Amino acid sequence: MGYGRFGPVLAMGIVLMIIVSIPVSAQRPTPSQCSRERQQGIDSCKEVIFGQSPSAACCKVIRTSHFECACPVIDAKLAALLDVKKVSKILSDCGRAVPRRFKCGSLYFP
Repeated sequence: MGYGRFGPVLAMGIVLMIIVSIPVSAQRPTPSQCSRERQQGIDSCKEVIFGQSPSAACCKVIRTSHFECACPVIDAKLAALLDVKKVSKILSDCGRAVPRRFKCGSLYFP
């Protein structure tokens, strides 16, 4: 599966909104809710891909999204595009901590 020219943007958007949302609610999100959340993450967090700090809108998505929506789509190819240290810093900047030894799809946080 190719990610095209938006691969890095898609990857960072998905990872940011998913990984940090552990757990937002006890109720599992629906497929349509997951689709909306992934799109919101991509739309709200594009600046992060270009080395900028996450905006307030991006951080809001990060704090309110469900990790169950994004982790299933993080395959090895997508995980290879990401730097775990940078993702962890962005999550921290938005007020979300990543648990030790957290695995999200093929992405692993030591």
